[in-house]
Amino acid sequence: MRAPRGPRHRGRRRRTPYARCVPPDSTELSPQTVRRLEAAQGAFASAIAARMDSDLPWYAALPADERSWVGLVAQAGFGDFLRWLSGPDPDVLAGTALFGTAPRELMRSVTLQQTVELVRAAITVVEEGLDAVVGESHPAEQVIAREALLRYSREVAFAAAAVYARAAEARGAWDARLEALLVDAVLRGDGEDTIASRAAALGWTLDAATTVVIGPSSEETTAGAVARVRSVARQAGGEALVGVQGDRLVVVLSGGLDVQATAEQLARSEFGPGPVVVGPTVPRLPVAARSARAALAGVVAARAWPEAPRPVLADDLLPERALSGDATARRALVDRAYVPLEEAGGALLETLTAYLAHGGSLEACARSLYVHANTVRYRLRRVAEVCGWTPSAPRERFVLQTALALGRLSQSGPGGRGEGQTPAR
Repeated sequence: MRAPRGPRHRGRRRRTPYARCVPPDSTELSPQTVRRLEAAQGAFASAIAARMDSDLPWYAALPADERSWVGLVAQAGFGDFLRWLSGPDPDVLAGTALFGTAPRELMRSVTLQQTVELVRAAITVVEEGLDAVVGESHPAEQVIAREALLRYSREVAFAAAAVYARAAEARGAWDARLEALLVDAVLRGDGEDTIASRAAALGWTLDAATTVVIGPSSEETTAGAVARVRSVARQAGGEALVGVQGDRLVVVLSGGLDVQATAEQLARSEFGPGPVVVGPTVPRLPVAARSARAALAGVVAARAWPEAPRPVLADDLLPERALSGDATARRALVDRAYVPLEEAGGALLETLTAYLAHGGSLEACARSLYVHANTVRYRLRRVAEVCGWTPSAPRERFVLQTALALGRLSQSGPGGRGEGQTPAR
């Protein structure tokens, strides 16, 4: 009797659906798969372009030449992916090789966020078609290809960030130089067209109210301090141009901010010891040289008023500026005080002159004019209404006394020189 035979499959190697796959420990694609991917490069490029057209509105709005450059970047990216498959090393990607395909000007049209959207669309297209090209009969290679695509997309994102970071640094350095040139042009009093063109290149608003603040720089005045000045201005509702010129810190404030409050905050935190002068506010940046001239003259003249507040308005230093040779301050005192009082009549000039001559004594002034003391009080109130300075305040009395002296010097007559002339040496 014959012995029963065992199962027919006994002793035979069981065939599995993975028999033709790459070995489990392999991390590379077979040459045949790589060739299939290379052959599909054109199809992937067309699919990526179609996806960008349908999903990215900003891409459709680009000019034709920039669209072609973006398409070349996407095509170059797939080519780099194929090289990545043969050697998954970040140096193989080398960001500049991928993004260096397009001109630098393209980064001005395509932002970093849009670049991320572009990379996401391209990676999605490749991921959707990768399995079909690799083949369903090679599931292990599909896994390898997907993992390689994942690592490649991560490196592309890092490379894009690095490219835009370098561009931002270069742009920041250029903006800093342009800002320094703009501040210097304001201080030098360059033409309005020069200031306007440089401000426009910097993206600055031209028609906002502008004020120049000048004071000493501190030992801690560094790039960080410059950023803090800008932050203070933004929190106050405006903007600031900042220039550090040796031992001098120049701040050009613009926008709808409280200039006095902002200057006080900056004087406490950013300016060094010494006078901080706030120039007059002008309506537009191109004429900010007027504010800068007054502030610079105020910095020179502030030494004559040790008790001056900090910061101090340049207009509050008119007498000291006039004494230091500032012709603008001389004209301002004459036009704001002497001329209005002279035109007002009513013996205002005569009363003010007598009041100043008698050291601010009402009774002595009244006796010299043969009028009642109440008449003197009335006329002095009229003086304050006409010119804005109160004769009874010691500081403003000094301003008025200087204005009267300059007004008399400006009058032409026998032996007089007239306004704007200086004594012969």
